[in-house]
Amino acid sequence: MSLNNIRIVLIGTTHPGNIGSAARAMLTMGLTDLYLVNPAKFPNAQATTMASGADSILANATVVSHLQEAIADCHVVIGTSARSQRTIQWPQMDARECGEFIAEQDYHNKTAIIFGRESSGLSNEELELCQRLVSIPVNPDFSSLNLASAVQVIGYECSVAINHQQGDASHDNVKRQLVTTQEMELFYQHFESTLIELRYLDPEKPRLIMRKIRSIFGRIEPESTELNLLRGILSAAQGRKFLPRNQRNDKKTIN
Repeated sequence: MSLNNIRIVLIGTTHPGNIGSAARAMLTMGLTDLYLVNPAKFPNAQATTMASGADSILANATVVSHLQEAIADCHVVIGTSARSQRTIQWPQMDARECGEFIAEQDYHNKTAIIFGRESSGLSNEELELCQRLVSIPVNPDFSSLNLASAVQVIGYECSVAINHQQGDASHDNVKRQLVTTQEMELFYQHFESTLIELRYLDPEKPRLIMRKIRSIFGRIEPESTELNLLRGILSAAQGRKFLPRNQRNDKKTIN
């Protein structure tokens, strides 16, 4: 993994100074890829001032309207959250474990680390787009941590882990190349439409079925060939659902 393959995504940042401070923290740790989702004010002179020389990060920052746009070409998506997830347990890590996890990724796998709004963090819908969650252990009696500090801590752990890996000549460089978030979203749409056609999922009362499906495959992190296999199975299920059983040419397989 390279630091160049790590993308920092800031969602709905209210104060432009926080964007500038986050850019400064990024460049200090060797991170350069910044995406902004619906920032309140950007570009802005206060952001430039707080960047303290990290103008290149701001100049090359990409502004988008939706989180899906920011992570479409990413293979691994990690959300930052201090909240306990009761409904579904995403794999959770602390900042050091996050750095080590990212360092173990294939060189071609692009990783997005998502930071939510200053006041409310990430919404449930945004969390559903993440495969893992990361938190920063803080003093439980004073857990206030500003956005730039959070970016700096996680960026530091990523930098240390990646530099350590690159310095280890005996490290096994054979990694898994994962599919992009956009490919996974198409798979989830295919999965949902298949469940609806099979009458397993009621679109009027979807409950938490698709959220659980996302959680399962987020933990599996399939490769391209595995995803193609799964989509082939879904297509076969869609094509066979209308045939009477006696016309399906079912055959028993003997192993």
